[in-house]
Amino acid sequence: MITKPFYYIIGCCILFSLASCKEFIEPSIAKRIVQLQAPGDKYQSANYTVNFWWDEVEDATQYRLQVVTPQFDTIGALIADTVVKQNKFAFNFVPGEYQWRVRAENGSTQTDYSAAKRFTVVASSIKQQTIQLGSPSDNLLTNQSSVSFKWSSLYGATKYHIQIDTSNFSNPANLTYELTVPGLQFTYFFPRDQQYQWRVRAENDTAQSQWSAIRLVNYDHTPPGQVSLTLPLNDVTVASPVTLQWNAVPGTSRYKLYVFKSDFTTAYNPTFPVTVTTNSYNFNLGTPGERVYWQVRAIDAAGNEGQSSVLRSFVVQ
Repeated sequence: MITKPFYYIIGCCILFSLASCKEFIEPSIAKRIVQLQAPGDKYQSANYTVNFWWDEVEDATQYRLQVVTPQFDTIGALIADTVVKQNKFAFNFVPGEYQWRVRAENGSTQTDYSAAKRFTVVASSIKQQTIQLGSPSDNLLTNQSSVSFKWSSLYGATKYHIQIDTSNFSNPANLTYELTVPGLQFTYFFPRDQQYQWRVRAENDTAQSQWSAIRLVNYDHTPPGQVSLTLPLNDVTVASPVTLQWNAVPGTSRYKLYVFKSDFTTAYNPTFPVTVTTNSYNFNLGTPGERVYWQVRAIDAAGNEGQSSVLRSFVVQ
């Protein structure tokens, strides 16, 4: 006779299996519905920046936002057709009539588009407008010596003023750099390792817009220190598998391990060099009597690589 606890255990196992399957089998979202929140239907805005917002859809990995003018059944122009990861998005418009809709997507399925909503952007002075920054994204960490700052156009603007600083614009009379340009991007060369702030405003002959949001860029081209190998000691015979160890280097995010054959120049196999986040590696290859060479270099979060450690060797027992 099968007891009740047995059925309980089987039931739990089935529920656990179903929950686990979701990690490997992507659920279909085809029948789900995207609910738009803002801007509401027939919304009118004197602000050229329109912030879109919709409800998240479970199991969606991205959303496709479409905006047309004047509306989807009589399209005059496709204004935006963009994929975003979040359920919010901001975009600058010229005055006019628009309609928008969203669908949710994952790797294998997609919902229908939401019911479309209309909105109107009315003409106004650029004094109350704000530039939308493009790239780089906020708080970028880079080891490249230059960066291209990009932003969106603003209706009514004839030029754009960019400011770059290292003290958060606390002293407008002593900025790191500023320039007025006619276009929508500017390439800046970093003078030194530091965190930089940047912002942009639009201008014409009679008015200036509000400053954009401030974004940060972190420039770091200083490599981390040299790795010091610890175990095994140089030129010893050790049993396989061999644990390769080295001292942790401050400011390092990962390490690149090189393992060479007995000629100390040929990579042991296509796996090497291998990147690891710890300061040890379990080497389980090699044949008895074979000499193996190895060395390590540190890599920081910006991608700078430090000087390689000394080259050591060991003999597989």
